Amino acid sequence: MRFIHTADWHLGKTLKSQPLLDDQIYILNELLKLIDDTKPDAVVIAGDVYDRNIPPVDAVALFDETVYKIISRKIPVLCISGNHDSLARLNFGSRILARQNFFINASEPVALEDKFGEVYFALMPYRNSAEIKNIFAQDVDDANKFYVDEARKKIPAGKRSVAVAHLFVTGGVVSESEHKLVGGIGNVDAQIFSDFNYTALGHLHKPQTMKKTGFVVRYSGSLLKYSFDETGYSKGVTLVELDGTGAVTTEHIDLTPRRDVRIVEGTLANLRESEYTTDYIHANLTDKNYVLYAMDKLRNSAFPNILSLSFASLEREAENASNKAKRAADVSTLEYFADFFRHETGGDLSGDERIAMENFLAELENESYGRQRL
Repeated sequence: MRFIHTADWHLGKTLKSQPLLDDQIYILNELLKLIDDTKPDAVVIAGDVYDRNIPPVDAVALFDETVYKIISRKIPVLCISGNHDSLARLNFGSRILARQNFFINASEPVALEDKFGEVYFALMPYRNSAEIKNIFAQDVDDANKFYVDEARKKIPAGKRSVAVAHLFVTGGVVSESEHKLVGGIGNVDAQIFSDFNYTALGHLHKPQTMKKTGFVVRYSGSLLKYSFDETGYSKGVTLVELDGTGAVTTEHIDLTPRRDVRIVEGTLANLRESEYTTDYIHANLTDKNYVLYAMDKLRNSAFPNILSLSFASLEREAENASNKAKRAADVSTLEYFADFFRHETGGDLSGDERIAMENFLAELENESYGRQRL
């Protein structure tokens, strides 16, 4: 069984107020080209189809068009909702769509066949702990494990299986564009998926494998870079192969975006001489003084899609000044005087001199306190 594992499309998302829909249309066309090249048996989407619960109309239309093009190629699509999606809205028409090989948040495992037999896919949409307890009418201490175990019980013993979930596995690398899963099925141990041959995860935007021994738990990562701290990540999908014994091999396949997301650094003058690019840019300016209209000057020269900038050296100076002020607040008046005395005389206060100064400062403080009471 060969299938493509993808997740975190976040259709309708913006980056620093810049709409990304055109970039998402482009990257999904690249995904369709990859599907034609690799001819997978299925496409798995592990949550966060949209960027918010009520997505823009254009985002819904893009998802509809993309899924239609995939299933028109006679390739099943298996999809779950993530923490950004509305489970109820994404679920609309799911029983009808299942007849067309588009499976959304299926309550029963989806069985697909290859030459070795069935492979069962357990689709586990994101739910918070309260919802899980309500659904199963039980007060469970570990809702995460309970939810996964319930899904595995529905799969015949000895059959190859794939879990599809959207959560945070302990040890995963997080980026700033991901929302922390508060009070939900997040921060779980990869071991709870040990009864599945492969677990296709969504939520974390960096491609990463969390467990390799005996079973594989993996994040495919997002299709695009959705924050500037993701600039070093490879973006694409995971091609998964499951042999007749259940052994798993994976391959990360990069997808080339319409525009990259990059950070550049240098003086304003140097950056204005950079090669022209339509990439989305954050500029770290190293000028020693603040420059007026720096964004406009960069936008009108090399970087028409610059989205943000910072004055790196000035911010470091401000941080150093702040740290010095914090340290200064912890220094007593006596230590200030001792430092002054050392600077002026070249020597330290003697024991008697320090005691005399302590007494003098104490008298000043008492006198000041007395005046305040009057």
